[in-house]
Amino acid sequence: MEILPGEGVALVKVGESRDAVEARLGPPAHPGIAARSVYHTEPTLVVDYDGDTVELVELGCSGDGGEQATLDGVQLTYRFMDDVVAELAALGHRAEPFDIGYTFRAGFTIFSTGTRAATDLDPTASPDDPRPVVDGVGVAPAEYWLGPAAPEPAGVRS
Repeated sequence: MEILPGEGVALVKVGESRDAVEARLGPPAHPGIAARSVYHTEPTLVVDYDGDTVELVELGCSGDGGEQATLDGVQLTYRFMDDVVAELAALGHRAEPFDIGYTFRAGFTIFSTGTRAATDLDPTASPDDPRPVVDGVGVAPAEYWLGPAAPEPAGVRS
């Protein structure tokens, strides 16, 4: 599923109403939770609401063989974090680290909660291989994570 940096995905965009989202996706998996809803999609979408307005769209990792989050041809989830960061850097996206991943000024994060291990991707990896696997992507305007943006030099994508 292709992400739209700063906006969300084709199915759910920041700023949309809960009613509009649920008209497209159906009810959430766990109704009655006002601030966060999980939807039965591939990959799983987790939507944070501010009142009844989409504030943040997150995509989970589908695992081997499932649909993954992508951006400009780069598979974001179910890959080693360093490989994803390197490919995004080659496209001009500058990564800013945080405790469990990286934020990009274009309006998205990649993160690892530790639900996947290096052995999931590399059968020759040792069980204590420390390489993080991207198991989630968050999409919202960059200010959601980084605060107001400072102007960037011309020709730089973040």
